[in-house]
Amino acid sequence: MTITAQARSFDTAAAGYAANRPSYPSELLDAVEELTGFPLKGARVADVGAGTGLATTLLRDRGARVIAVEPGPGMAAQFRLGLPEVPLVMGDGNNLPLASASIDVITYAQAWHWTDQRESVPEVLRVLRPGGALALWWNDSDSTVPWIADQDARLRRLFGADGADGADGADGADGADESPHDPTARFRGLPPKLGFVHRHVPWTRSVPLGMHLANLASYSDFLVLGKEATNTFMARERDLLTEVFPNRMVEERYVVSLAVATR
Repeated sequence: MTITAQARSFDTAAAGYAANRPSYPSELLDAVEELTGFPLKGARVADVGAGTGLATTLLRDRGARVIAVEPGPGMAAQFRLGLPEVPLVMGDGNNLPLASASIDVITYAQAWHWTDQRESVPEVLRVLRPGGALALWWNDSDSTVPWIADQDARLRRLFGADGADGADGADGADGADESPHDPTARFRGLPPKLGFVHRHVPWTRSVPLGMHLANLASYSDFLVLGKEATNTFMARERDLLTEVFPNRMVEERYVVSLAVATR
């Protein structure tokens, strides 16, 4: 299966994605503002690969004038249910349906790895105004936590050692095949000519065990694995995590890897 086909697998599970995926901490947008050098309030922001609108919601609430770009019709339909007032255009990062020099900030929340940088980088440079910024981020499970490291190991055994999206808590068997313990892994392969600066933002959420497992099941690797094999894995995972969290409330710890480049 191609990366594009794997990316589009989310269309089959958009409602579950919206209900169970973690969002992002407010400190992430604080860091975006610090690294770009200007506030998001009033800024023209394009959220590319917007999915069901997790990042778009935070950007809107921060006061940005957001336009969402999403290639998947299923994800776009779910987006419109939750954010009917936010403009949404169908398209992808390799061919942005946006006017040249029209955007202050382009964001990719867990979506840059689905692009072809030979096409997406020139598109970013075309669409950003002079002085505008590109912000990329990935929300990864913190594998320095023992139970998360154990779960990552089980996911890698299931999907192989080359970086299944469940192995690091982010979408994409996209070449993010570095050790999940390596905090610099997400920044490798970014185009050096853009001059990225980096930041890590740790955060936690506490969710019912069922929601944690539903979040896992929304990873693209599980979406293409098949229902029977997914259910078998999740049943075993439920038993293992019940031993770790007998109250069935799972404390998920994440680290957001943020990269910002100014045009």
